[in-house]
Amino acid sequence: MIASIDTVESGLAVCLLMAAIGCLFDRHLLRACWLLVLFALLMSAAWWYLNAPWLALVEVILGSALTGGGFIYVLRTLPSQRLSMPRYDRTRVEWPHRLTKGLLIIAWSIMLGVATQFLLPDMALSLTAHPLILCSVVIVSLGMGAFALHHHLMRRLMAFNVLGSGVFLMLAGMAGTSPSAQALITVGLLIAWLGSLLGVLLLRQLVHQEGSAALNDEYAPVRPPS
Repeated sequence: MIASIDTVESGLAVCLLMAAIGCLFDRHLLRACWLLVLFALLMSAAWWYLNAPWLALVEVILGSALTGGGFIYVLRTLPSQRLSMPRYDRTRVEWPHRLTKGLLIIAWSIMLGVATQFLLPDMALSLTAHPLILCSVVIVSLGMGAFALHHHLMRRLMAFNVLGSGVFLMLAGMAGTSPSAQALITVGLLIAWLGSLLGVLLLRQLVHQEGSAALNDEYAPVRPPS
């Protein structure tokens, strides 16, 4: 029975990690948004598995329906009068920049793992015994790396959401899933959703005023559409 439960949790952690990678690094914007919805649904399943049904319900509503739906809505209705919203992030990043950011991602991952393993030895949920908590450390590292690597503002906002989900899962590892911990994480999820809502509205207004090219970093060369 224990082996079966461990297998389920390990499978859920792998699926969660794969959805996060797809959402963070898929250059097709609309597909990345759908992967964000899938990631939120898997996060809801993770909360349910960790005996936090209230957080599972909140994640379905705020994460998949409102946040993911908000991204998809913006992509489908964002065309300005001058330029349509691109469906693909064509921002080109030079290799020295990628290498530098890649080394930073590795350094962040190492520091985060060391801090979690040695500075927080009394976590309510063991890092090694719970694959979901270990997965949260990797998700946080990937979220920080994607936020630093991407120039496209919408992809950075998606990275912010994935990063926040990983942080909340780590918080559950530290504080457990008691009612008070669930209440604290719920407040965090609500604040994160409000921040994402503000972000997508600002992006919408930015595109209407400046065109879709404004979503890319001003110093990043943009490949002309084929």
